[in-house]
Amino acid sequence: MQPITERDIRASFINCSKGDAKRLPVPRDLADRPWDDLDFLGWSDPSYPGRGYLVVPLHERLVGVTLRHETGGPRRSQMCAICLTTHASGEVALMAARKAGESGRRGNSVGTYMCSDLACSLYARRIKTPALGNQYRDDSPTEERIERVRDNMNAFVARVDG
Repeated sequence: MQPITERDIRASFINCSKGDAKRLPVPRDLADRPWDDLDFLGWSDPSYPGRGYLVVPLHERLVGVTLRHETGGPRRSQMCAICLTTHASGEVALMAARKAGESGRRGNSVGTYMCSDLACSLYARRIKTPALGNQYRDDSPTEERIERVRDNMNAFVARVDG
């Protein structure tokens, strides 16, 4: 992913108002992010547990999505649907996003299970490893795992936008 600015981030959101996009917390460490190893930018709201954000490069534009999830989820192993990483004790959450446009204003949303820390790109590249010791391990080549993360995230964002 190419480095992006706070302005790029705020302008990208499709499922919240422009006012909400102006007020949401943007990571302060944008210059320090491992951009070459990211397929999307994901972060949690430090002041509002259960809220997260994604910015995904999709079809030559940035698409931002606000997410909500319950905190203190199940205390059992679960697999992320984006990167297929298995985590223990609540490190995977059902992330729900209000749909964009009129459908979202009517209360419709979509969801999928994701790594709670939104670091799927780093797990796919094995730069970051889950705390769970004895787990399913995807031994497919790194490029295949990266492509799967991109495809799965793009499909999720397309569902939010559709």
